[in-house]
Amino acid sequence: MAASIDLELKKAFSELQVKMIDTQQKVKLADLQIDQLTRVQKHAKLTHTEITTLPDNTRLYEGVGRMFILQSKEEINNQLTDKQKTADEKIKELEKKVYLERSVKEAEDNIREMLLSRRAH
Repeated sequence: MAASIDLELKKAFSELQVKMIDTQQKVKLADLQIDQLTRVQKHAKLTHTEITTLPDNTRLYEGVGRMFILQSKEEINNQLTDKQKTADEKIKELEKKVYLERSVKEAEDNIREMLLSRRAH
């Protein structure tokens, strides 16, 4: 009987451990994505502020691959604004995934409870 309880505990422990590792990896990935999107957002904001200081008749070019295309100041401003909005929306979406961190905490708590219950027996 004690052997079956040990096997059940061992199986549950390994499942919780796998779940915990998986959710930790997802949280790290979300954090990396948030960092990258924040950099994209800052870059677009800085470029936008620099472009607004230029005179309206300034020729502006957009980099596309290895070439540059002549664009109007308004088009470039619109593109930069869209980049900022998209990055902001994605950051908010990733930050809402707090349930991943909660899942890691629950898995850790479950592992602790199992170990405490085993010591109690």
